[in-house]
Amino acid sequence: MRVGFIGLGTMGASIALNAMKGGFALTVHDVRKEAAAPHLKAGAVWADSVEDAGRDADVVLTSLPGPKEVKAVAEGLLKVMRPGTVWFDLSTNSPTVIRDLHARFAEKKISLLDAPVSGGPSGAKSGKMALWVGGDKAEFERCRKVLDAVGDQVIYIGPIGAGSVAKLVHNCAGYSMQLALAELFTMGVKAGVEPLPLWAAIRQGALGRKRSFDRLGDQFLQGKFDPPNFALALAHKDVTLATELAREIGVPMRLANLTYAEMTDALNRGWEKRDSRSYLILQQERAGVSIKVPAEDIEAVLKRDG
Repeated sequence: MRVGFIGLGTMGASIALNAMKGGFALTVHDVRKEAAAPHLKAGAVWADSVEDAGRDADVVLTSLPGPKEVKAVAEGLLKVMRPGTVWFDLSTNSPTVIRDLHARFAEKKISLLDAPVSGGPSGAKSGKMALWVGGDKAEFERCRKVLDAVGDQVIYIGPIGAGSVAKLVHNCAGYSMQLALAELFTMGVKAGVEPLPLWAAIRQGALGRKRSFDRLGDQFLQGKFDPPNFALALAHKDVTLATELAREIGVPMRLANLTYAEMTDALNRGWEKRDSRSYLILQQERAGVSIKVPAEDIEAVLKRDG
């Protein structure tokens, strides 16, 4: 299987090397030829253009900065890729862009799948990296061995664009949680606790001991808020105390104040004896979705992933 690889940046350079270690012959292209030095040394073939990288490839992998670059590369690939070939875009991309491109490539019987990666530069180098794939499942299975060469968690998510949606949920959640933690951490430090012992303490609490996204399975994914694991009224009291402390010491708490407001709205509905996470129902209502996943299906995912 001949593989064309386009984009040898922070992530792409390591991913391409791992594909080569997996036994795949690569033709590589980047806007900077010097970025390909280790790949050429390892036996890759240099392509002077996007078209040269895609012309003879059975599978094309792209690792690019964003939608603008993906759309530009797509124009070149559309000219040269053959019917029956496959393009996996590993970039963090717009689901709308990838779906539009998918339709254009499908007209020429070329399969496009989105397969954004998660693991950071260290994961790209070590191969301990997730790939979230959206698109034709049969093509995914047919070409999966290429993806398995570069990541240890290759997961088919659903139709085209599903991988990109999963990546955006993951990344935005991460940055939002970082901001919430920074907000509360600055309160703790300004309230007189040294940063290191504060960090050492909270990482051993209930939240710190469990993987962040695993906690969604307890109540939120199941849509199960009764009987409560911890009552909303008690959680509201905790957030009230934290925001009061912040005001006393002059620390802005925009996200915590929003949480307080959401919890107060839920209390005003008479939910004080429901689970502390029941206020999350308000966001589902605003979004126009209802999330209810059977507990046994959640447990199966947790057991599968260890």
